[in-house]
Amino acid sequence: MSNPHVVVIGGGYAGVMAANRMTKRADVAITLVNPRDHFVERIRLHQLAGGTSSAVVAYADVLAERVRLVVDAVSAIDAGARTITLASGAEMAYDYLVYAVGSAGTALVPGAAEHAYGISTFEEATRLKAALDAAPADAPVVVVGGGATGIEVSAELAEAGRRVALVCDDLGPSLHEKARRVVRRDLRRLGVDLLEGARVTEVLPGHVRLDDGRELPGSVTVWTAGFAAPGLARAGGLTTDELGRLVTDETLTSVDDDRIIATGDAAAPSGMGYRMSCQAANQLGPLAGDTVLTRLAGASPEPVSVGFVGQCLSIGRSRGVMNLTRRDDTAVVGRVTGVAGAKIKELICGGTVSALAKEARRPGSAFVLPDRGRSERVSATAVRPLVEGAAR
Repeated sequence: MSNPHVVVIGGGYAGVMAANRMTKRADVAITLVNPRDHFVERIRLHQLAGGTSSAVVAYADVLAERVRLVVDAVSAIDAGARTITLASGAEMAYDYLVYAVGSAGTALVPGAAEHAYGISTFEEATRLKAALDAAPADAPVVVVGGGATGIEVSAELAEAGRRVALVCDDLGPSLHEKARRVVRRDLRRLGVDLLEGARVTEVLPGHVRLDDGRELPGSVTVWTAGFAAPGLARAGGLTTDELGRLVTDETLTSVDDDRIIATGDAAAPSGMGYRMSCQAANQLGPLAGDTVLTRLAGASPEPVSVGFVGQCLSIGRSRGVMNLTRRDDTAVVGRVTGVAGAKIKELICGGTVSALAKEARRPGSAFVLPDRGRSERVSATAVRPLVEGAAR
């Protein structure tokens, strides 16, 4: 009998962690399929756009030697046949599939797809950098979206001397109000023009149109408003939530197929997905690997949960905000700001890569902070209404 074969789709934080964790078992063949031959530090993509980081790491530095890397994209999943089809046309069989495709930006207003630049993937950030390099130094830049990505790219570009306007409904909505005040102050110190309570209704060449009819000049428009998982699972007939994440039980196992395990940004356990972040991905990844190993051993996996400790943002290279949170990711008043905040953010960025490398060398070493209250929240929530809008 041949060794069981586990295929991991996606080589981001969660996918690499899951692949590394499964090397605990020597008889498992593990293949990681990823469209790039290098690991992308997604939390540094705003630095790539601003020219202060390459945002890439060699897979040799973070992926266990036993994991076979296939550089290709996955175009289809056939759960019934337990196969995936690659963009190259090849077909690959699996015994278990780890779905770790991550997330990407969504552009939902007219003209955004044609005239705005995303920054959720390496390719998008590279195109954005090229557009910025080609634009005059004083060309106006419009950033749409007030979440972490919008804040960080606005600060990075403004610190580099760009004229930046940030348009958003609400600035840092997941942060505590006192942390938001710090972010607002630091962005303004960098010269960012904040347009809060505004929405972009159309992106046109050279400008954007706001919901009040105003037009804002933007030689380069950066779209950071909203993220969703790719449509691969949905196209394969699997149940997904409204953001395209694979709906699973609390062990990260697909509600449709116990041979498919989801993790990271692409997972929605009990229809209650975690905030899309490397903080969640670096913990969900090894837990997904454990679920596969437990099933391979013929046992029933335990429910998983991950806890959060804070939300950390860089405000350029010299300042930052670390907003402490409860385990359920609810922001509290505690925060570290300024130079100390920037140093903490840099430690976190470096630490995520170090954690991947450590798990590659010593599978089972990754730190997971449990959220003891999640099971109660799941029990108290009527899961069916959350999933009724799911797609098959």
